[in-house]
Amino acid sequence: MSFATLTNIATALFCAAVLVQSVRMMRSLKAVKDGALTQVVEALDKSTAQARAVLSEMKATLGSECIANARLVEEARALREELGVMIGIADASAERIVHASTAASGRQYADQQAEDEGALAGAGQPA
Repeated sequence: MSFATLTNIATALFCAAVLVQSVRMMRSLKAVKDGALTQVVEALDKSTAQARAVLSEMKATLGSECIANARLVEEARALREELGVMIGIADASAERIVHASTAASGRQYADQQAEDEGALAGAGQPA
């Protein structure tokens, strides 16, 4: 067998394989054309409509909820400021009470010392 005959047989086999693949591709394209593509488009259209409905509901919900949450945040800030003032007043009162109790304890200690000294001085004098 000559080289030319061998190459002609190989080319004929490749052409046959190409023909088989072409027939398979034509069948696949015909199946897509007949119904699969329209079903895919209909499913995408339906899912798009559902997504739009869900998004509109979410916008409505978030619109009303955001307004309510903004009000709550403003009320919380006002309460925080008011509590800050109240804590400042309580701290100042506590400091005054501590200062007063310290001063009272100091006076009481001095009075006790004076009494003790007076008692010792009175005990040391002959009667």
